[in-house]
Amino acid sequence: MQIPFYKYTSELAEHSNVSDVLDGEELNQVELFEEAFAELVGASYALSTSSGTSALHLSMLALDLKRGDKVICSVNTHPAVPEVVRHFDAEPVFVDIDEENYHIDIQKLRSYLDEHANKKLKAIIVTLLGGVNFDLQALYDTASSYGVKVVIDACEALGSEYKGEKIGATCADITCFDFSPHLKQNACSGGMITTEDEDIYNRAKLLANHGIKEEENALDYIYDVIDVGNDYRLSQLDAAYLRASLERVESNIQRQKEIAAIYNQELADVEHVELLKSVNEDFSYNLYMIKIDKNRDSFALDLQKEGVRTGLHFIPLHLLSYYKSKYELRVNDFPVALRYYQQILSLPIYPSMSDEEVAYVCKSIQKVAKTKV
Repeated sequence: MQIPFYKYTSELAEHSNVSDVLDGEELNQVELFEEAFAELVGASYALSTSSGTSALHLSMLALDLKRGDKVICSVNTHPAVPEVVRHFDAEPVFVDIDEENYHIDIQKLRSYLDEHANKKLKAIIVTLLGGVNFDLQALYDTASSYGVKVVIDACEALGSEYKGEKIGATCADITCFDFSPHLKQNACSGGMITTEDEDIYNRAKLLANHGIKEEENALDYIYDVIDVGNDYRLSQLDAAYLRASLERVESNIQRQKEIAAIYNQELADVEHVELLKSVNEDFSYNLYMIKIDKNRDSFALDLQKEGVRTGLHFIPLHLLSYYKSKYELRVNDFPVALRYYQQILSLPIYPSMSDEEVAYVCKSIQKVAKTKV
């Protein structure tokens, strides 16, 4: 049996929406998509983008990031996060992760802010790993007390909740989503920005289309440019496809929770395997991560031989050549992230997985574990 790390699902609704575009139906799929997404997460404003990375980049533009500014992020995140900061010739600041939940360590974040808070410190970008299993309120309170903006990177956390409220409508200044995130490639690419701040939304919307301001009641070709932006816009075809997929977000999460329950039961007592302890009943399980006590890569290769593909979220940034060299980082500068990297493994989890396929993954893990000393 072959079990991919991820498999996207395309149903009749996607085909119907895409056909509407190809048939020239006069529907603005982008506007409909943004409206549906805002309603889904309960946000006041939603702005679509061409990808999750472009959502992050546009967020930095909307916050008026400039050369020499600093943005704090977890050392355990996708390279897109510090990358968008560097594109402004600004400086990412890396903070180690929490032992229990693998997200940014709030205490270490506070320690950094105590020592380095100044006008150059613009924002904190917090990456959610498959759901919310750490204290977001403590993050918001901390950022607020130091006058720092909060950007939530929810590219791996679509549909997740915190204290009964959807991510995207919480206290973050900006939340970014990706509909084709790392290792989970969809048929279409797209991103989304949500915010409760009208000024941030209006600035992002302006800059998403080259800083162009169109004159009301004027000819279509009459416009002015009032700022320097870029093209971050989502295509009508992508919007049509992705809009249909929103209808299944809740059922997808429910199925992922069912799969996670099987993993939790079948893998609880497997030697060399440790399950996440800090997740709660609201966790959306867009990712399912386990720890392998040693030789993680060997374990993953043996699973691959059994037909089970796995993932990794992520390689800590201080181990990557560019950031290691640019900021003179040492391997042991972030010890928790280093241990995490050496042990963590993401298992296949997606709504179309059958119980038979989930059982096969569990049996394969149990089989491989027995060969390890």
